[in-house]
Amino acid sequence: MMERDMKRTLLLLLIVCLATISKAQYKPVEQASNLKFTIKNLGFDVDGKFSGFEGAINFDPQNIAGSSFDVTINASTVNTDNSLRDEHLRGENYFDVKDYPKIRLVSGKVAGLNKSGMYQLTGVLTIKGKAKQVSFPFSATSAADGYIFKGGFKINRKDFGIGGASTIADELEVEISVTARKG
Repeated sequence: MMERDMKRTLLLLLIVCLATISKAQYKPVEQASNLKFTIKNLGFDVDGKFSGFEGAINFDPQNIAGSSFDVTINASTVNTDNSLRDEHLRGENYFDVKDYPKIRLVSGKVAGLNKSGMYQLTGVLTIKGKAKQVSFPFSATSAADGYIFKGGFKINRKDFGIGGASTIADELEVEISVTARKG
């Protein structure tokens, strides 16, 4: 009887271990990941980027429905190659990095698309304490011990309380590239 209970316990332990192994968790590689944006200011394109990625990515192309993304970006890393503008963007009228140091993207649903290696992420983007739903296609390319995820979408800066009445356009384009490795 005791031997049978021990076998059941070992079997249960094995099942739990296998379930944990099958859901591979990846972490963003900071040096190889970035968020780029383009916005018009007085009719001219202004490009910028953020770095400082952290988070957890569970991705399995064989079980897309079980995949998830929870990634944060350090808002103070905003870089437009203009230090005066960057300081202005860190201020309370824009990203207010003192009170809101992180930008966060959390998936609610990940689905496959008809094209191989292409997926759709629907989730919540939080900037400056304001959360909005976003949905966008992204690619996942297998790389050394992980994946490279790339996607893009448009947002309205006013939805997040960024910039107020300003000479910059309301809509901006966002491109994300995340290199993630097993963590």
